[in-house]
Amino acid sequence: MEKLVGACMFGQSGGPSSVINSSAAGVFTEALKQTDCITAVYGAAHGIRGVLNEEFYDISQEDPKELALLKNTPSSALGSVRYKLKAEKVDDTDYKRLLEVFKKYNIRYFFYNGGNDSMDTCNKVSKFMKKSGWECRVIGVPKTIDNDLDVTDHCPGYGSAAKYVATTMMELKLDANVYDTPMITVVEIMGRHAGWLTAAASLANVKGLGADLIYLPEVAFSTEKFLADVEKKMKQNNGKCMIAVSEGIADEKGTLIAEKMNENIAKDSFGHAQLGGVGAALANMCKEKFGCKTRAIEFSLMQRCGAHLASKVDVEEAFRAGQAAVRYAVKGTTDKMVLIKREMSNGKYKGKIGVMSVAKAANTEKKVPLEWIINDGTMLSQEYIDYALPLIQGDCKAPLEDGLPRFAKLKKVLVEKK
Repeated sequence: MEKLVGACMFGQSGGPSSVINSSAAGVFTEALKQTDCITAVYGAAHGIRGVLNEEFYDISQEDPKELALLKNTPSSALGSVRYKLKAEKVDDTDYKRLLEVFKKYNIRYFFYNGGNDSMDTCNKVSKFMKKSGWECRVIGVPKTIDNDLDVTDHCPGYGSAAKYVATTMMELKLDANVYDTPMITVVEIMGRHAGWLTAAASLANVKGLGADLIYLPEVAFSTEKFLADVEKKMKQNNGKCMIAVSEGIADEKGTLIAEKMNENIAKDSFGHAQLGGVGAALANMCKEKFGCKTRAIEFSLMQRCGAHLASKVDVEEAFRAGQAAVRYAVKGTTDKMVLIKREMSNGKYKGKIGVMSVAKAANTEKKVPLEWIINDGTMLSQEYIDYALPLIQGDCKAPLEDGLPRFAKLKKVLVEKK
């Protein structure tokens, strides 16, 4: 394929993670090296909206040392967005605007970092540019702590979030067992339809400090069964019970428990219910039923931004995914998403980078296999442990200054509008 010369645009979308900026570092450092093909490197302010609004940063103006620090800086350094492009047949306004901006700045490479909805954006942009005759190579860079993108073995961001969940569960378990009085602890963990992150609570059981009961969205949730499960565990554990529950648990009809408990639940820009509070509701239910002390703990944003517990495997894979996106694009690849393939040799894990159709990744949800959910829907099997444990290995943190992490400080020099 002929060499394509032009600028590249990188954007971040959806919920942040502790390693999404590691992918950004991979994209930026590699793109700045590809001077034969890439004439300028831009970072969109708040994802696709920044492109539409013609607000993006000149990455060449950044200090290389700060770009390197992105590798261990949590959250989305460029700003994220939850903006879903409408189908072109419904409204092509955004598509025409994107084409206008791409032509004005000669953008020939587009990299978008995110989860399911972000890959949908990649797919739509790629298809429209091709239809319009504007040659632009589009590559999706996966990111989601939910770990629910299809085909890829796992998603950058999951390993670190899983490590945070498992480590914090261990710490909570030790704290909850201090007193000799009955206590029920309900820990609410992110996960709308896929329970990968909540499943990580079972990793703490490898060290004997995990949850007694784990509930994922993959299995229909019954409050009656839940109370019976808790009662049984309390009898076995001298009145103690620690529970990990996904925010997205639903009943046998598919109705979210969070929505049943709050009919006026708010929606995000994608139409998704803004979950949260199910842990507190279940803790109150237990208090009424058993009359003992209960605690509800919601990991909330910490599970996705806790870079102090980042997995080295995760950080390095996220960085390599960003690098690979650029390398694939300059060699002629387009309309793809970077993926990670699992290779095991003599019991040792290795993540191999490849690509897949971005259309297959768009709006798909990979769920925890039902055969991995055992003990009548309250625990994870050894198969899950074998899958997840290699992903949380190693320690990789930001350098310290005055005892505190030194995160990247970008100048964010806006590109002058043409």
